Amino acid sequence: MNNNREADESELIRRSRMGDKDAFGQLVCIYMKRAYFSALGLVSSHEAALDLSQEAFVRAYRAIGKLDPERKFYTWLYQILRNLCFNYIRDRARHARPFSELDEQKMQQIADASQDASSRVETDELHQQLRRAINLLSPLEREVIVLKDLQELSYKEIAEVLGCPVGTVMSRLYNARKALRNSMKEYMNDRN
Repeated sequence: MNNNREADESELIRRSRMGDKDAFGQLVCIYMKRAYFSALGLVSSHEAALDLSQEAFVRAYRAIGKLDPERKFYTWLYQILRNLCFNYIRDRARHARPFSELDEQKMQQIADASQDASSRVETDELHQQLRRAINLLSPLEREVIVLKDLQELSYKEIAEVLGCPVGTVMSRLYNARKALRNSMKEYMNDRN
């Protein structure tokens, strides 16, 4: 984020803390997609991600007075969203939907219209296996994959969001990627 955007965000936070609903609305507009996709990556359900991201903004609005105007809004919001998502995962563990229910377009464009049918089927199978493999990760491993690979945050930003050292982030990411590689390697071996 450049200095002007940081200053603009600080001003929106300051105004929101003074009760300016329009300023808070601007913060929501800036971060609503990012919050939704973070929640989606953690809970693997479109409906739950919508509900949880909206609830995070409601809670942030109620607690905006506690936010330091110099702190990044999304880092603070993410802590609220993360807690809501982990509570949802814990409470719904027996009834959790698999990661495979993610909307195909949200993960990536699967197939080019010019691909032949067999290539599309193969690509679909590969993406389904990848979603299954991600679903098998622990919530902490899935979270770090979402933050790094889908949200494209830096190690430092992830450490700030998670409230842990950069080394811990790197370790979790290494282990999560290793688990994904192993799962995908098994899939590739089974196909040959």
